[in-house]
This record gives sequence, C-alpha cells and structure tokens, in this order.
Amino acid sequence: MPSEGIKVVAENRKAFHDYFIEDRVEAGIVLTGTEIKSIRNGRVNLKDSYARLNDGEVWVYQMHISPYEQGNRFNHDPLRPRKLLLHRTEINKLVGKIQLQGLTLIPIKIYLKRGMAKVELAVGQGKKNYDKRQALAEREGKRDIERALKDRNKA
Repeated sequence: MPSEGIKVVAENRKAFHDYFIEDRVEAGIVLTGTEIKSIRNGRVNLKDSYARLNDGEVWVYQMHISPYEQGNRFNHDPLRPRKLLLHRTEINKLVGKIQLQGLTLIPIKIYLKRGMAKVELAVGQGKKNYDKRQALAEREGKRDIERALKDRNKA
C-alpha cells in the first residue's frame, strides 16, 4: 500500500471495541482550506464521530479538526458537519444496510491518498457489554499464551 501514497492521519480504535465491523467504504470529504491544512498536520480526532444519511447524502458529525494556527479569521468550526463524497450506488447500498438491518455508520480512519483527504467508513452493529467483556477476555487469554510461549522459548 505505500506505493499508492497513503498516509494514515488518525484512527478510531475505539470503534473496534464498541462495534462489530461488517463492511468498509472509502469516501472523500468536502473540506475548507484551513481544514485540509490541519489534517495534513495530523490534528484530527475521530473518537466520538459518526456518520448519518440526510436527504440522500452522507454527512459525518463530531469529527474534530483543530483550527489551523495560521488561519486567523478564515478558520473553521472544529466540529461542523462535513459532507462525504460517495457514488449513488454506494449510498444506496449503505441505505439498505442501515435502514433494513439497523446498522450504524462509523468513521474508522482518515488518511491522505495522493494528497486528497479520505475517510474510511465502516458499517457496524453495536456490541453489548457482555460482548465487550468477552472480547477483552479473549485478548487477555491470547496475551497470556504468547507470554508463556515466549518464556518457554527463552528457557
């Protein structure tokens, strides 16, 4: 993938803890001049962000892009809703999954691809608390096994 010129700017690791990820889609973002400069500096936070369909368009909410230091009066609102650029067929596929199956759109990562800002959207279903505990227990078990194997190989 490095040959494509992809530079990951921010990831939403909490999404993998809170959701079962089923499908992923790449989308462009409509940005202002100071927003893309802040993204190139890596000043983006996807922690509480989510995407929603409005009037046949996909919008991302609560994605925090910090104001650009040299932006003065031309700076943007850090939490403003931003339109995502998707083909009509992709939007229709997402509409079917979201409305019929009750799934959610979550931005997983934002990256620069050949100089253009892109968002990777995931279609996911929310986990219950017992699912989260089970995933943590599995991770702990794997970690213990790896630790035991490592200690055994040292001896």
